[in-house]
Amino acid sequence: MSQHDERQTPHGEQDSAAANTPQPDIESVQNRSDDDVDAGEASVDSVASTDELLAELEQARGEVEQYRDQAIRARAEMENVRKRAQRDVESARKFAIEKFATELLGVRDSLELGLQAAADNHGDFDKLKEGMEMTHRMLASGMEKVGIEAINPEGETFNPDYHEAVSTQPTDELAPNTVASVMQKGYTLNGRVLRAAMVVVAKPAGDG
Repeated sequence: MSQHDERQTPHGEQDSAAANTPQPDIESVQNRSDDDVDAGEASVDSVASTDELLAELEQARGEVEQYRDQAIRARAEMENVRKRAQRDVESARKFAIEKFATELLGVRDSLELGLQAAADNHGDFDKLKEGMEMTHRMLASGMEKVGIEAINPEGETFNPDYHEAVSTQPTDELAPNTVASVMQKGYTLNGRVLRAAMVVVAKPAGDG
């Protein structure tokens, strides 16, 4: 073979077809290989990014489900609180006077015993009076325990917030606008007027 870059046939003739065949561009092939590598790396990065997004989406879905469960439980708890509060209000309304009613039971027992004693002793008024006084003390004590206090303002200055004037009495013994006498006691419940005291108010004796 000669040193020329020409191919020959077995008979020593030049292979014109081989001579005319274009030779591969080594640099172009290398560039395509590099592009293929870059594309592969981009594809791998894309898959990794997709997997990361899917993982974040799954995590977000889990958090949403968790918050949904918490909201459902909170709503159920609020409903239970509302029902309990409603039951408590109904119970308070029904049994608000339970304590006072318990005190009144003893008063009723005392009255019944006094009536029975009066019948057995054939009109022993001393025994009857003693029983009534004991019953009165029990009733007054029971009322005080639940915050009921008597208004008995004799000798005090007339107060329209607690007293109701039913008449006036001319007198020089008391200062004007003083309660001369109490016709009916009043009562308060924890400071609120249940019933104003019915009173007679003093006025100067010279007034018509």
